[in-house]
Amino acid sequence: MSDSNENQPNDNKGGDMKVPPRTLLVWIAILGIIPLVMFLHDQDELRGQRSMTYNEFAYIVTNDLVTSGKVIYNPQSPELKEIVGKFREFTPNTDGTHSVTEGNQTEIPFKIKIPLLPDLEAAVWGSNKFEAGEPNTFLIGFFYSILPFIIIAALIYFFLIRQIKMAGKGALSFGKSKARMLAKDKNRTTFKNVAGVEEAKEEVSELVEFLKDPKKFQKLGGKIPKGILMIGSPGTGKTLLARAIAGEADASFFSISGSDFVEMFVGVGASRVRDMFDQARKNTPCLIFIDEIDAVGRSRGHGLGGGNDEREQTLNALLVEMDGFDTQEGIIIIAATNRPDVLDPALLRPGRFDRQITVNLPDIRGREAILKVHARNVKLAPNVDLAVIARGTPGYSGAELANLLNEAALLAARSNKKSIGMFELEEARDKVRWGRERRSLAMSDENKKITAWHEAGHALINVILEHTHPLHKVTIIPRGQSLGSTMSLPKQDVLNRCKKEMEDMIAVTMGGRIAEELVSHDFSTGAAGDIQQATSIARAMVCHYGMSDKLGMVQYGEDSDYVFLGKEMTRGKDYSESTAQEIDREVKRLIDEGYEKANTIITENREKLELIANSLLEHETLDGAQVAEIVETGNFTPPASPEGAAKADDGEDANESKDAAAPEDVKVDPGFEGTAPATA
Repeated sequence: MSDSNENQPNDNKGGDMKVPPRTLLVWIAILGIIPLVMFLHDQDELRGQRSMTYNEFAYIVTNDLVTSGKVIYNPQSPELKEIVGKFREFTPNTDGTHSVTEGNQTEIPFKIKIPLLPDLEAAVWGSNKFEAGEPNTFLIGFFYSILPFIIIAALIYFFLIRQIKMAGKGALSFGKSKARMLAKDKNRTTFKNVAGVEEAKEEVSELVEFLKDPKKFQKLGGKIPKGILMIGSPGTGKTLLARAIAGEADASFFSISGSDFVEMFVGVGASRVRDMFDQARKNTPCLIFIDEIDAVGRSRGHGLGGGNDEREQTLNALLVEMDGFDTQEGIIIIAATNRPDVLDPALLRPGRFDRQITVNLPDIRGREAILKVHARNVKLAPNVDLAVIARGTPGYSGAELANLLNEAALLAARSNKKSIGMFELEEARDKVRWGRERRSLAMSDENKKITAWHEAGHALINVILEHTHPLHKVTIIPRGQSLGSTMSLPKQDVLNRCKKEMEDMIAVTMGGRIAEELVSHDFSTGAAGDIQQATSIARAMVCHYGMSDKLGMVQYGEDSDYVFLGKEMTRGKDYSESTAQEIDREVKRLIDEGYEKANTIITENREKLELIANSLLEHETLDGAQVAEIVETGNFTPPASPEGAAKADDGEDANESKDAAAPEDVKVDPGFEGTAPATA
């Protein structure tokens, strides 16, 4: 967001008013004119002075040509004498003598700085034309005398006067709001820059239309909404949508972050809320955008510190200002958060936030539109089809799609290419989601073999089972935190999951451990991520989805991501200990059934598993079509080249998934390391 304060009145609404430099310039001129005058005075005295050599000075002294002089003693260099004075004008003769015109009173000033030898020093003091003098220390003494007063005046100015004047930044103005007014001429973001969230854009477009023509709605009795809460996952474009509202509307627009209200001093947050609304009332109609409102809008009464804390006072002030006794129309609050579950119920009621807009992850059409918006700033090759990339990026947010194009541009620049091709876009897609390939990682042949069999087990079961998503690729090249990856992409938008699908997902996660045991006759830690993923799926089936015949359609326990420690400590279990044991048995039963299903498939297809593993050891990466060919025919057709295989990778997947894609449902074996949980 822009930080410009150009449209703010002189009462420092943005807290960034600058002190005019005129006063400072006046003081600099006063202090600088004093040494300037003294310097010019000295220059006036020295104008026309003649510098001379030692011999010339000795000549005028011994011939009594000096009319007056002064020997200045400098304690810093006592061996040197600075001599100034005047001598009569004379005319040198060819025989070494000189002549002085009678009655000629012309005196020429001179200046010399020399060490006086004993003979010359005796001649100087014996001529009675010289007197002793002290160096001119008036300027230094003057500055020493006024320096204490300058320091005291500066301290008074900076610690008192300046702090009072500069509201919002001084020690006496912590209660001033940090909301920044967005200048319309500097905000070039409009609805043309927002794509993939058409429903949300339509709702906020109505708000902009209301601000431009309120009578159109008021003649039917409609009232302007007081608040709009935008809810969505990180990176879906909530803040971008707010900037677009500011770019489209003619109203004043203030922006602030929820964390800007909370300060180290008690009462500052509530004071800033009141000051922000005071500024807004002077600029009605206006919009106030609060980003990450969950920083101050969390539910009251939770936590171990009691209810009378700083955040609750700030929230109380916000509630009163939005819909209390002393409220005025014309101020619209737009807030954004990705944690609506932690917000206080009083903040969400109609009259405060009248409308809640959900900004979802984009579907296939939305992803293509977002890619086209961001592609305006990069140079794409003529053969690039963004629709193919959109089909191959289910579950990507707008921020991830923007990062995808940026990474593709960096890859193309690194390869000295003049434009971005499909190969760079597809490689960037895998890098954004699963991490960059770590080809420099040193792996022993034994580790490569175990990793290849592990990933081959996942890939084989993924292709054979009916209710899994199509295999995208399988690789033993380390990527991100994993030593190998098995990647699958959904064919279409995933709106819900079936029991058979989740049971097959558990079986796929078990395939790696089973295949690994076949080749090494031992276990390793590589299946830790698989076990974690399988346990999470099975427990969700039993406790939340009612997919257990023994426990029935009952929800056991609440969501475990509730963030308030105090509530967690005081909340008891809503099921008995015997039920907890039954839940554990059901979770283990589902995992054991998946293990047996995977073990049966691998035992019956041992030769195909071995062919997949050996092909991985030779080529490192196989796409879904190549694995399907091995499973169906028992033969393997090697790719023409590594780069061609990488390009064919996603092309085949894109053709299979032409109706694809939406919310994230990418199954990635977190690798043979077990350090990164898979996405399920």
